[in-house]
Amino acid sequence: MANRYASSALAAVMTLALAGVAQAAETKAKKEPSAAQAAARERMSRCSLEWKEAKAGGKVAKDMKWPAFWSSCNKRLKEGAKA
Repeated sequence: MANRYASSALAAVMTLALAGVAQAAETKAKKEPSAAQAAARERMSRCSLEWKEAKAGGKVAKDMKWPAFWSSCNKRLKEGAKA
């Protein structure tokens, strides 16, 4: 009988401890992306839209893959931002 109470108490303590750890992990604030990260994400979004439009319009070579398109688009957008 005492073992049953001890097991129940131990289970309750462990449950509360795990809940506290989970809550602490959830409340941790996320860092905002740096200016460079935000700019890279914006370029990727713009290139993604261009890729979808070009693929739908048949303006992309059949052997062209996303990584090659992304590389050229990213360079073009970076140079456009510097100018």
